[in-house]
Amino acid sequence: MCFHRFPARSLTTLCAVLLFGLAGRGAWAEDAAPLIPNTGFEIDADGNGWPDGWGGVKEGGSREVEEGNHFLRLESPEAGKMVMLYQEIPIPAGVEALEITWKQRVTGLKKGKNSWFDARLIMEFLDTERQKVSPAPKPVATGRDTQGWEEKRAAFMVPPGATTLKFMASLFQVETGILDIDDLIIRPADPVPIQKAAAEAEAKRAEEMASKLASRQAKAAQVLATNGSLIPGGDFEAAAGKKNIIEEEGNHFLRLETKEPGKMEMDYRTVDIPAGVQALELTWKHRVTGLVKGEKPWFDARILMEWKDAAGKNMPHKPSPSYAQRDTEGWVEKSTSFLVPEGAASLVLMPSMFQAKAGVYDLDNLVLKPTDPAPILARKADSERQAAARHVPDEAPNPARWPKMLKVVGNRLHDTDGKEVWLQGVNAGGLETLPQDEQPVKSLVVAIDDWKANCIRVPMKEEFWWGKSAYQKDGGEAFRQKIDKMITLAANRGAYIVIDLHRYRAPKQEHADFWKEFAAKYKDHPAVLFDILNEPHGISWKVWRDGGFVGDKEGADESAFLTAEEKKKNQGFESVGMQGLVDAVRSTGAKNIIIAGGLFWCNDLTGVVNGYALDDKGGNGIMYSWHTYNWHKNWAEKVLPAAEKFPIFLGEVGADVNKMSFIPEHEQEDPHTWVPDMLGFIQKYKINWTGWCFHPRATPVMISDWDYTPTPFWGEYAKKALAGEKFEMKKMR
Repeated sequence: MCFHRFPARSLTTLCAVLLFGLAGRGAWAEDAAPLIPNTGFEIDADGNGWPDGWGGVKEGGSREVEEGNHFLRLESPEAGKMVMLYQEIPIPAGVEALEITWKQRVTGLKKGKNSWFDARLIMEFLDTERQKVSPAPKPVATGRDTQGWEEKRAAFMVPPGATTLKFMASLFQVETGILDIDDLIIRPADPVPIQKAAAEAEAKRAEEMASKLASRQAKAAQVLATNGSLIPGGDFEAAAGKKNIIEEEGNHFLRLETKEPGKMEMDYRTVDIPAGVQALELTWKHRVTGLVKGEKPWFDARILMEWKDAAGKNMPHKPSPSYAQRDTEGWVEKSTSFLVPEGAASLVLMPSMFQAKAGVYDLDNLVLKPTDPAPILARKADSERQAAARHVPDEAPNPARWPKMLKVVGNRLHDTDGKEVWLQGVNAGGLETLPQDEQPVKSLVVAIDDWKANCIRVPMKEEFWWGKSAYQKDGGEAFRQKIDKMITLAANRGAYIVIDLHRYRAPKQEHADFWKEFAAKYKDHPAVLFDILNEPHGISWKVWRDGGFVGDKEGADESAFLTAEEKKKNQGFESVGMQGLVDAVRSTGAKNIIIAGGLFWCNDLTGVVNGYALDDKGGNGIMYSWHTYNWHKNWAEKVLPAAEKFPIFLGEVGADVNKMSFIPEHEQEDPHTWVPDMLGFIQKYKINWTGWCFHPRATPVMISDWDYTPTPFWGEYAKKALAGEKFEMKKMR
């Protein structure tokens, strides 16, 4: 045993003397003095029962003596309790490596709930700002009793910038046990042998790993050659009778079913990749039934994937998950392809019901095989190019270039000079779905500069304005700045911008609260118009205007794109009515033109000419909004009587060659006949309009990509109309 006898004086002074002596001999030496004295725990000059110079233990620590020798004891007072000796040790300048030697005795040890809940020495480094410095030494763990006292040693490098060693001897949440420690010495060490040993160990490890990886890759290649897929048994026929394997009409497949709301249900498998594979394609069939998404938008049915290297460690740049957020009509074929990053040894596939509230996710015929990387690389390069092109620099407001304020004069719009203004443009969609979407900013600029629009409708939500969505952590600050930027960009180009509160069914109090805040901010901004509620429906004209209880929805449903939860929120509440939203805007003193959508998803304006027109309360007037698509009929009946008295804003209009699933196919007219007639109708009656949608994935699509290539069935016609080309309405619908 080591017995250190120091005179009864300040340990701080003693440490300083030791460090001074060390500096005089160099950064390391075999006889270098310990970085902390009283290594044998023999000195207790103040008689408090604890060795001088050592940090205490909150609970479960004691200084013991056996045959005249003192040592420290850590003993678990109760199952799962952390017992720790904590010491911070200054590291002298110039020290590159440390060595720690000690004796330990472990008795009665029973590990805790996790495998690492044992007896262990933990060490970390701190810099001068008390921030952690990596790498930290590996913990020295003991998971079973020792046969009496045993000698221990560890040596490790000191990372650049480290000035303090945090030393923590602990019984780490064990069930029971005793850890005795003695002769604990921490001192500088020669870095050369440590570096050499580490290099040799790393070389040996790399050689062994390379050999194992080659074997795994060869086996993967054999699996591919035998099965035509890297996933053996991807049809689940050989798994009959196993957990989560279902049989229907002789066919077997994997079923993941949410048994408890919010609980993860997952199948996990690791697939090795043959050498030289640069890209993979995954194909499968799935069927989704009864899906109710969880608390977050991404809590749905999905296949998660991640890469692991040869050592089994996770790698960055995971393949994007493939997900489903609504039920499918039976089995659906799916596929995705992705690049294999350099160093990837295996792909982990994790089909899952990802914390959904309810639902069943069936999967079958999973096939994973190599594919040509060229198309994927081309898509990646194109995506990067589009991302770079998406950026639009901020602009300072330039009121000299702004359009003039509008007001309603009869059934037309006039500016402050008395000049009639006809609003024509597009919907820059995206911000009604994802608050972080930056593409709508670019869309606005392209629509005005290249497509010659003089009006942009921007769908958005009050939830995003206040930063209450799962995607936002800043209280909505970035979203509000983006909306403000879009307003400035439009105004600086002499165009108008319609802010559309993209909500449905009937106005709520939170909608009125939003409009009070928004109208106060943009009060009398000449470029800004307020579209106060996207698509009212399923209520009477009286409730539409005056408010009242909104019950269950009955009849036709054009809201198939909404989730069941979103639809549920649109019933069983007291509406403030459209007049309530008008009053909210006007209460701020804002005179900006208000746009109010009619009933039947904004397709019916008959009520406003039959006693249910809104009271503007002294503003610059109200326009009434009409939405129509290539399955809607009775144009003259639904809109023309209102168009004789009020200016009409056709906020959404369009047609797509891809049929809407929630409308019978035979009711959806060919866009090439419908669109020219609709544009002719718009021009004949000088209806203000913004086409839906300036987004390649929001049908009816006006563009086919983010290069803003117009679609031949809708975008090309709309672009010509915005440029001034005349269309003839050959037939009224």
